[in-house]
Amino acid sequence: MSGTVEKMKYDVHPDFRPLCWIHPPLGRRKVLILQRIMKLFFYLQRSGRGVRVKHVRIASESGNTVKALLYEPKEGQTKGCLLYCHGGGFAFPGIGYQYRLARMYAKGAGCRVLFPDYRLAPKHPFPAAPEDCFAAYNWLRDQQPDSPIAVGGDSAGGTLSMAICLMAHDQDVPVPCAQLLMYPYVGHCGETESLRSFTDAPLLSSRDMAQYEEWYGSDPDRRKLAYRSPIEAEDFSIFPLTYIETAEFDGLRDGAVLCAEKLRENGVSVKLNNTKGTVHGYDIMLRSEIVKAQVTRRIGFLKKALSSASMPDQTKRQGN
Repeated sequence: MSGTVEKMKYDVHPDFRPLCWIHPPLGRRKVLILQRIMKLFFYLQRSGRGVRVKHVRIASESGNTVKALLYEPKEGQTKGCLLYCHGGGFAFPGIGYQYRLARMYAKGAGCRVLFPDYRLAPKHPFPAAPEDCFAAYNWLRDQQPDSPIAVGGDSAGGTLSMAICLMAHDQDVPVPCAQLLMYPYVGHCGETESLRSFTDAPLLSSRDMAQYEEWYGSDPDRRKLAYRSPIEAEDFSIFPLTYIETAEFDGLRDGAVLCAEKLRENGVSVKLNNTKGTVHGYDIMLRSEIVKAQVTRRIGFLKKALSSASMPDQTKRQGN
């Protein structure tokens, strides 16, 4: 309880204070058990509330089969696609609110949303997750050759979204038309002020981050460093139009701001939305009016990005 009391020292908005009592398990055995339990959320996804859900299987170049969910609005003409990579420290599967967000993006933006169930650490360390997500991106390109495709994700899903852009560029395929990044982990940014200030922040403490990074591991091939830590990419000009949303009391906050600055310095149009009174993963509280407002902003960005994108060259940068 003392740790929870410490976390309450932050001026967290009342809507998000219940999150201060949530702490993800960090024991390897517990995580592996929890992964199996949480996988049930994936298999239970069904069509409803104006959105059709299809379960698909995607073959990857590594020989792995990636399971994914394809959300499609039941009414109206669809415009483009979003590849949504869920967060969870590269170790946890998607959870209820992330599936609900996928439905909201599909219905609100009038687009298809592909939600890959990528391989997880610690059993499957880097580069398994970005490889699976890139396979999902290529599958979308094959299935929707005339549609613009954006990528997006929360936390670790932000890392994967940026990695997809880098991999697309490196493999000489069209880069996504936009990236939608919610409180993203952008990689190793050094000791930022937010990392120093929020070591015991709710939902993602510095100890949590260290454990996730240890499980995710590294790759001896230095050419792949940026796929694990996109902030260390050599060329930021390859990234597309970007929306970045940060949480106030989150160690990852300043890294995301630094990423926005680097993108702007390289001519990329960026919308930076620094939310107040929020903690990492705050959009778990979907009934909060604050969360509803932020989701509306995300959908607005996505709709504009997909409607403005030109095909087949998806790399064009659009204005805000």
